[in-house]
Amino acid sequence: MTAMRLVNEVRPPTVAGAFYPANPDHLTQLIDEYLAAVHRLEPEPSLVIVPHAGYVYSGGVAAHSFKQAIDRGYTHVIILGFSHSQAYSFDGAAVWAAGAWRTPLGEVPIDATLAQKIIASAPDVFTADRSVHLDEHSLEVQVPFIQRVLPGVPIVPISIGRPTLENAQAVADALTQVLRETPHTLVVTSTDLSHYPSSQDAVRVDQASINAVVSLDPLALDAWEEEALSSRTPDLRTIMCGKGPVLVSMLLARSLGAEQVNVIHYANSGDVPQGEPGRVVGYVAIEFVRGQPPALTSEDKTVLLKLARETLAEFLCHRTRPHFEPATLAVQQPRATFVTLRHQQTHDLRGCRGEVFARYPLWESVQHVSILSATDDPRFNPMTYAELADMHLEISVLTPMRLAHSPEEVIVGKHGVMIRQGGRGGLFLPQVPVEQGWDRDEYLSTLCWMKAGLSADAWRRPGVQLYLFEAEIFEE
Repeated sequence: MTAMRLVNEVRPPTVAGAFYPANPDHLTQLIDEYLAAVHRLEPEPSLVIVPHAGYVYSGGVAAHSFKQAIDRGYTHVIILGFSHSQAYSFDGAAVWAAGAWRTPLGEVPIDATLAQKIIASAPDVFTADRSVHLDEHSLEVQVPFIQRVLPGVPIVPISIGRPTLENAQAVADALTQVLRETPHTLVVTSTDLSHYPSSQDAVRVDQASINAVVSLDPLALDAWEEEALSSRTPDLRTIMCGKGPVLVSMLLARSLGAEQVNVIHYANSGDVPQGEPGRVVGYVAIEFVRGQPPALTSEDKTVLLKLARETLAEFLCHRTRPHFEPATLAVQQPRATFVTLRHQQTHDLRGCRGEVFARYPLWESVQHVSILSATDDPRFNPMTYAELADMHLEISVLTPMRLAHSPEEVIVGKHGVMIRQGGRGGLFLPQVPVEQGWDRDEYLSTLCWMKAGLSADAWRRPGVQLYLFEAEIFEE
């Protein structure tokens, strides 16, 4: 069946009776039971992440996200999914742009006006090809929930293609324009998490994936995926099957100012009676809410500096870390950090290490990179406990990376820069060019040859990527 012959036709359900009940009464009862068992939170989400497995496995988790949509006044719903069989075969995204989708609960109309606006916003990114939707469940399983929590609200199903950052950025840029002109729109993003490790391994892997999502740094998710899949975790096939839709959602959240990210609920298939704890799939419910994550207070900064020093003292003496109980939400946010150690009298550098991407809660990252700065900076011998009293500590907390469209965007004193070309890359913190007295050209040229092993003028050439970030810097 071609896309032309499908115009204005109704897409029938393809996984009713398998992923969810085909009987409408049973389906209604099941969804309502899931929704009744969870709480509606106060903030109104702009985007939610939901799983897409069979309801007996993931329906309870999905309900945590969909419960947040009740009585919010949404008039449009965009569903971001993907094709398990075809996502890697095309760039851009495929929009089902007219007609309706049918489930056992009836037909949901396609928001044709909004769909056409999306396609027109970037014709080189979006197509109206429906073939990738026909046998795919990642979007379909969301529709019955939408019918129960948002009855009568039309939908726009979008299947995201290749799960690369470049493709996600193109899709997100176009959707941002449309969403700014279309208030009261909820974006529903479909993904499951780790596939087929043991329940114990899934919890560990999934928490790192969730941290990357909460950080709103797509590069962090890319980096974690590469690390996880090379870690030889038994039977781990993927950290996230819907990586493409999730990348788009992370970029959308930043563009729309929905940077407060709340993890509502996590579970895996081993948590239900039908599951096998030795071979599971992970699920998460996340909401993106307009606003900023909690800011660090002066007290938070004092606590983190004290934690860094106490961590170094205990590790350099006993090779252990002190126990720490975070008291505020701000220090629990996944953030990337650097710790710089200098001699108090001379201010000479003694060590500086850090994480480019968020992997841990902020307090845990401070502990981790403090130890690295003291013991694993290749420019220096490992620090001894006797040296610690002479050390001055500085912590840099990084914002998520964003791709610069031009070197002209780099502002000395404001932006740290990471450069990437092929397998090479390097980074300077924003305070470095100020300390060295460099202008922008000197800053970028030195970054190329000193940190990335590239020619000094590589930053001027096509194909070189510059990622910008800022840093909140505080010291003893």
